[in-house]
Amino acid sequence: MINEPAVDVLIRKLGTEEEPISRYALCTIVAKRARQIIETERNLGHPSAGRDKEILAACKDIADGKVVIAKD
Repeated sequence: MINEPAVDVLIRKLGTEEEPISRYALCTIVAKRARQIIETERNLGHPSAGRDKEILAACKDIADGKVVIAKD
């Protein structure tokens, strides 16, 4: 289980006070970012040994503000 960063923090980072995102949307965004991280590592030939798991890295990217969502 991922305790840090907290789910509420991630929801606030991606949504707004007036329009927060759902937990389902958060899961979708984290999964997509994790797949991007895996694909980048595969293309660069870097193994992920000794590093955070992809899901945790994706959550940290969201908490750090590196990931934003685009509204259609």
